[in-house]
Amino acid sequence: MRTDTEEAGVRGDFAVALEEAEAVAALSPSSHNCQPWGLARLVGDARAKAEAYLDMPPAGAGLQEDDFEYLVLALDRSRELSALRAHTLEMYLSCGSYGRMLLRALATLGWAEAASRTAVAGEPPSLGSDWPADWTPLCVTAVRRTEAHAEELPLLRDLATRRRTNRGPYREDALQESVLDGLVHHTVENGVTVRHLTTSGELRRFAAFVARHAGRDFRNGPAWRETHSYLRFNDAQVEASGDGFTLAHLFGPMSGMRRLAFRIMLSPAVMRTLCMVGFHRVLALGLAGTVRHSPALVAMSFDKETPDLSDALRGGARMADYWLAATEAGLGLHPVSVVLQHDDLRRTMQAELGLHGRTFFLSRLGRPRAEAEPSPRRGGTPQFRTV
Repeated sequence: MRTDTEEAGVRGDFAVALEEAEAVAALSPSSHNCQPWGLARLVGDARAKAEAYLDMPPAGAGLQEDDFEYLVLALDRSRELSALRAHTLEMYLSCGSYGRMLLRALATLGWAEAASRTAVAGEPPSLGSDWPADWTPLCVTAVRRTEAHAEELPLLRDLATRRRTNRGPYREDALQESVLDGLVHHTVENGVTVRHLTTSGELRRFAAFVARHAGRDFRNGPAWRETHSYLRFNDAQVEASGDGFTLAHLFGPMSGMRRLAFRIMLSPAVMRTLCMVGFHRVLALGLAGTVRHSPALVAMSFDKETPDLSDALRGGARMADYWLAATEAGLGLHPVSVVLQHDDLRRTMQAELGLHGRTFFLSRLGRPRAEAEPSPRRGGTPQFRTV
């Protein structure tokens, strides 16, 4: 625990505050745990460009220049998924989730959002020659020194650490309406709706849909090769990459022999052959059974069919808030992304479940029977740059 003097130092030194906040944001969810975000703190000429981009007021009238700091949230194209068209939206959602957790953490340390502007597609802000070539700027944000927020960093850090994708079985007892209402209350965002599906009919229809269609990604060569590239089969691979997921994340603890068998079966060449005899349908049936025995689903949708970048970042922010609130309530989430990654499947699924707009997040929701393993993270050093 910090002394009052140490805590004041964190709030006074933005570099220290940013390092602490980024360590929390780095625990954000992302597709395949690819962690496709980049974060830059702007100084010098780049800072001046950001001030102009945001049309910030000049210092004076009680405002000092060092009361503000400027950050850019970016997509790291070297880490993005690209096998499916829907992955573009998933990358923006992932970055939006990271950005939201970063700002929540900074607010606990006395740095609140003062202004923000999302980049227009094809017209990113000019940030100078030092800007990383493989980063696409998504949003420029100014944060201002303030009093510490009511939310406390240790609690937020604990929630971010405990937040997991739990693919295991959930208890089947119904979730209380008051709990579900509380999750929605904590995730207010314009242009995004949240709906909980809890009736046996809804769960049965969705499970049947998953059984029919969830095998598509296994027999889609480019999509499965990309997914397989994020599978980590031993501790050395986990340590070296700091991303992706293990067989235990997908299937739970298993013996060495079973792990070897799955490693062989899941290789792209073998998977292609197995799918010719229906193995993808076997995997889909397994996922459908897990869905059917869950107490609830949560669906998040944009109000409009074609979201822009601002919509996507807001959607990711809402997803982050919801997941942290669910974690605080003792609930687990397991996104069933395959039904959203192909437009024909998504539209058919939305029609069957009565979901409107453009559904971008659909997940199992319930009380896990066992705790999931933490996902690998790119740790050890702060994942931001000074530009």
